[in-house]
Amino acid sequence: MKKLIIILFLASIFQGCQYFEKNVPVKEDLLQQELKKINWDEVDDFPSTTQCDSINDKIARKQCFFDFVTNNIQEKLIQDSIKILFPKIDTIPLKITVFANAKMQFEPNLTKYNMVYDATRLDSILQSKLSDFPAVEPAIKRGIKVKSQFVLPIILK
Repeated sequence: MKKLIIILFLASIFQGCQYFEKNVPVKEDLLQQELKKINWDEVDDFPSTTQCDSINDKIARKQCFFDFVTNNIQEKLIQDSIKILFPKIDTIPLKITVFANAKMQFEPNLTKYNMVYDATRLDSILQSKLSDFPAVEPAIKRGIKVKSQFVLPIILK
């Protein structure tokens, strides 16, 4: 009888220890859950310049950057005869890419104007005028510098 009680006691102890075991989540499952939480369409911090870095408000800093880029592009293009060469264009939608290494790329988006034959000419003018564009800091996503793209309408004066 004592043996039976000891066996039952030991069996209950071993069975009871299983209640304290915790299931360790699989590393891959945790990674997939975290990746689903991230909004990949937005950055944490927009690209910035030294002039805009002192602004703490995220929306005001974004607007400062866009104003900076627009004003610099307009200043560089006002010296050229784009308005004479392309009289039908009053606004150039410019796709701007800021790479993670702080390099910038400018591409005119003239599909609205159906001017395919002049697009290469306009593109070459833009590339030559904007080759010495001031330095900018790239966008940041989760503490890492990332590539960002946006389209700015540049009004030709």
